[in-house]
Amino acid sequence: MKLLITGVCGFVGSALAHSFIEGFQGVEIWGIDNLVRKGSETNVEPLKSRGVRLILGDVREMSSFDGVPRVDWVIDAAANPNVLAGVAGTARRSSPGDVIQEQIVGAVNAIEFCRRHSAGIVFLSTSRTYSISSLSALSLRVCGEGYQPVDVREDVSASGVTEAFSTEPPLSIYGAAKRAIETLVAEYNATFGLPAWINRCGVLAGAGQFGYDQQGIFSYWIHAYRRRDPLKYIGFGGHGYQVRDCLHPVDLATLVKRQTDAPPAGGAPITFNVGGGRESATSLRTLSSWCEQRFGRHIVAGDAMDRLFDVPWLVLDSSAAQRRWNWTPTRPAAAIFEEIAVHAEQNPSWLELCRP
Repeated sequence: MKLLITGVCGFVGSALAHSFIEGFQGVEIWGIDNLVRKGSETNVEPLKSRGVRLILGDVREMSSFDGVPRVDWVIDAAANPNVLAGVAGTARRSSPGDVIQEQIVGAVNAIEFCRRHSAGIVFLSTSRTYSISSLSALSLRVCGEGYQPVDVREDVSASGVTEAFSTEPPLSIYGAAKRAIETLVAEYNATFGLPAWINRCGVLAGAGQFGYDQQGIFSYWIHAYRRRDPLKYIGFGGHGYQVRDCLHPVDLATLVKRQTDAPPAGGAPITFNVGGGRESATSLRTLSSWCEQRFGRHIVAGDAMDRLFDVPWLVLDSSAAQRRWNWTPTRPAAAIFEEIAVHAEQNPSWLELCRP
């Protein structure tokens, strides 16, 4: 099988490449990356040493695809994965137009490449395609150190948010761009028969992630806590009760491999939630408690002022993906956190390497 991974030098793209090489026979991988994400340059030589054909280019330019031969599948992992992207005052300065260019234009070029070469596409979307206002309106209670939903209903099951949950704006500029790409992928699938899968990923986390205070929160929090850097619970009363689930990219790679082995049947759903679910759901306060057990005491401040686009609770119900591909995440949250902690101890200056 021949694959093209866009954003191949990012945390997720590189992890997928290594996982495919290690776990699956006969895989030939091409990759495109512009190395704009600080820290991504560290993945260049490890990928090349394992035979990945790397093109230093920008997916927003169709010419970057010119050197890629016909492949079986494109895994679109290129993104600025920051929900605050395009908002004034964020760490990586960009305008809303920049975000749209980065997300949509690059994805359209990848989709067009697939159409021209009769390849399939796996689009890595995000849980942030779900409505912020609807998520914020959920009835929640504090249970232990984090929020939990009060009611179970069609779009919020006992396992988390389902694919039936509202995707109506507001979503954030980042989330809206991802939702637009989902629509385009679905249209190409329906109009041209383009093999396609759309994965709405939860928080991906693991060692080597380029985390900072606005993205890659699990990695950033563990690195910063170990160093005794200042940390704050922002919004929702400043208590740290907000909850997200987490998923290791190796588990994502296992799913993507099964997806590329099973092109979608006509008329079947192509969009799936892909996350760690309730089993991995962790509040910031719980994460701090884990860090205290691992590294010792460190005071975390509270800031009750809410931040744009933040939500109190977002956990994905991935049961549809689990049924479709007999897939279940194998790495629990504690194992992911320990992997990040070991990496933090071995790389004490990691945050300087990847901070924008």
